[in-house]
Amino acid sequence: MKAYTGHELAKDAKVSIKKARAKALMAHPGEITDEELEKERGGSGLRYSFDIKRRGATQEVGVDVRTGRVLENKKEGPHPD
Repeated sequence: MKAYTGHELAKDAKVSIKKARAKALMAHPGEITDEELEKERGGSGLRYSFDIKRRGATQEVGVDVRTGRVLENKKEGPHPD
């Protein structure tokens, strides 16, 4: 897996990418195929976003960088970002 995008925003993160990855996999077990740190509405406004593949379907899981809370856990739409 390549390095996550958005690492320039990491200075504002209180939760490490490693901990966020573990939290995302607890919410939706599978294989992480993409990860990024992005600004998005909800929570603190900054989240790690993981695409997790399981049984041919991809789920997007978002974890708040300040609280570690799972903000999003939904099937990846037809136009992934």
